Amino acid sequence: MEKIIIINTGSSNILSLKRAVEKFNHNVTVTEDSKTILSGDKIFFPGVGAFKKVMETIEKKKLIETLGQVKEKKIPLFGICLGLQLFFDESEEFGPSKGLGLIGGNVKKLPTDPKEKSKIPNMGWFKLNINKQFTSKNFSKFVNSLNEKDLYYFVHSYFVNPSEKTNIVATYNFAGYEIPAIVSKDTLIGCQFHPEKSGKKGLELISNFLKLAI
Repeated sequence: MEKIIIINTGSSNILSLKRAVEKFNHNVTVTEDSKTILSGDKIFFPGVGAFKKVMETIEKKKLIETLGQVKEKKIPLFGICLGLQLFFDESEEFGPSKGLGLIGGNVKKLPTDPKEKSKIPNMGWFKLNINKQFTSKNFSKFVNSLNEKDLYYFVHSYFVNPSEKTNIVATYNFAGYEIPAIVSKDTLIGCQFHPEKSGKKGLELISNFLKLAI
């Protein structure tokens, strides 16, 4: 049985994610220990809260270099919500803040349109619009399982803006704008929504990630 790691960033409800993963694999370890993280076969990187504060915590825990090594070792890494945002170069939340730089691009505040009566933070269930131009051997099965009729649960105020739009797997419509909902590069993939809180379809994505053969 593969060893599954959930990185403890100290900023998320890890218990709900752990329970979701354990539906498919009981060999789950929650840790912030670098050696243990690098011994994993699949890794989850969750997070909620403020970008800058969590980056400071990650730096104190000496996890920045570890996450770079995860990418170098090509261990599949799944970022969730703020976890996805932290993959990027920087965020404008509470002023410019440097990110992990694992995916090129930045994190910006959600756009608003008074005519759309949009509110921030955005909370709710949304359908995905799949990017037909996205191609990846690593995540082909993951992407092929997506259905534009399904709903996923979002709660966020900022969104990822990849430098390479070909890294966008799927978007969703917010206030008339197409906001990246799933982004992938190499052996990294991340969801802006919470799969662990998105019912059966969210659990299906977690299961598909665990089945990946990279």
